[in-house]
Amino acid sequence: MSQCGKDCFKCTGKYCVSKVYIFSTLKPEAFQKISEIIVTKRYRKGQVIFFEGDVEDKLYIVNVGKIKIYKYNKDGREQILYILSEGQFIGDMSLLKKENFQFNAEALEDTLICTIAKDDFDKIITRNPEITLKILEVLHDRLISLEDLIQNLSTKDVEVRIASMLLNLAKDFGVESEHGIIINLPLNREEMANYVGVTRETMSRKLTSLQDENVIELVGNKKIIIKDKTYLKDINS
Repeated sequence: MSQCGKDCFKCTGKYCVSKVYIFSTLKPEAFQKISEIIVTKRYRKGQVIFFEGDVEDKLYIVNVGKIKIYKYNKDGREQILYILSEGQFIGDMSLLKKENFQFNAEALEDTLICTIAKDDFDKIITRNPEITLKILEVLHDRLISLEDLIQNLSTKDVEVRIASMLLNLAKDFGVESEHGIIINLPLNREEMANYVGVTRETMSRKLTSLQDENVIELVGNKKIIIKDKTYLKDINS
């Protein structure tokens, strides 16, 4: 893990802050002050950013790349809670007080992470209270996402779980095209299987079945084209 060179614009605090929703209404002087206190670090694909049990004393912002937030269940299987991409953040509970993380974070690809120490962030919040309201909005959306995940995992219908996952990936990472919704996957097949609580073999078999029905098209291991979104919505309803 190494800090970025100063000549890389993407590694600057200003570039990072410009992408974050919670900082979108800041005045120029506040924007500049936050940019100056940010520390940027590079993580390679597969590298753990923090472990469950580590002290939550920083705000972690994804500058470039994607990370997964996950726990291990009682059987030792990985359960992905959510995937964060550029401009999204984790560690917001440190806004309240220093605690220990209840989950792990790992880079899904080569990633740049910006961090703001809790003590510095406390000062930012005091001077810019509107940030707190925006953080609460993000927390609300994240809780809804977790509730949906719990509901999907509680059903025994594997097709429903996979359809829900594909729709969520389409919403977060999909790009509309004349051929359908193209998803450049941040997850491999095993991670997709862990996301919905099935085996890798089951995931591969179900995806192939959806392809045979012309609902999706599999392009290698890292791209899926959703050709019939309505079909997936009907399964998930």
